[in-house]
Amino acid sequence: MSNLYRTALDELARVADRIDDASVDEACRRIAAARHVCVYAGGREGLQLKGFAMRLFHLGRAVSVVGDMTTPPLGPGDLFLVVCGPGEISTSVALVGVAKSAGADVLVITAQPSGRVPSMADFVLTVPAQTMADDQGAAATSVLPMGSLFEGALFVLFEVMVLKLKTLLAVSPESMRANHTNME
Repeated sequence: MSNLYRTALDELARVADRIDDASVDEACRRIAAARHVCVYAGGREGLQLKGFAMRLFHLGRAVSVVGDMTTPPLGPGDLFLVVCGPGEISTSVALVGVAKSAGADVLVITAQPSGRVPSMADFVLTVPAQTMADDQGAAATSVLPMGSLFEGALFVLFEVMVLKLKTLLAVSPESMRANHTNME
């Protein structure tokens, strides 16, 4: 069983080694410069992104998650951050269209940069990992099922982005902690 842990960690390390750090820095600059950041992803990708949204809030950013009743309308100066691992999901296509029409910038994080959703973005950050778009037959390369490698890589990516944003925004650990809810 311990070999499965090592195999999964090794696969995640190989993905992390292939992420372009300059692109991560640019994504962080765009997040830091935005008036408001609104995020969307489906399924397990969405769970990872919601964790990142929480940390953006802890960093003092104005942030919302599509579907929450407190999500404001987007417009110029706002950033719509979409995670779409496979490169095309109909809901992502529709929401990116709405955000672009409203004048918001769009940042897409994907494993398939040639997909339809990334082609609509102002900036694309590629996480080169298996998703459900390539998890079957000869294309499957991960011991992890379906899109789990991409989803696990998102967790690592988002934690690194939090560290970069913390420095970029000059936010202290005490300030982050002060933004944590007291309602739990």
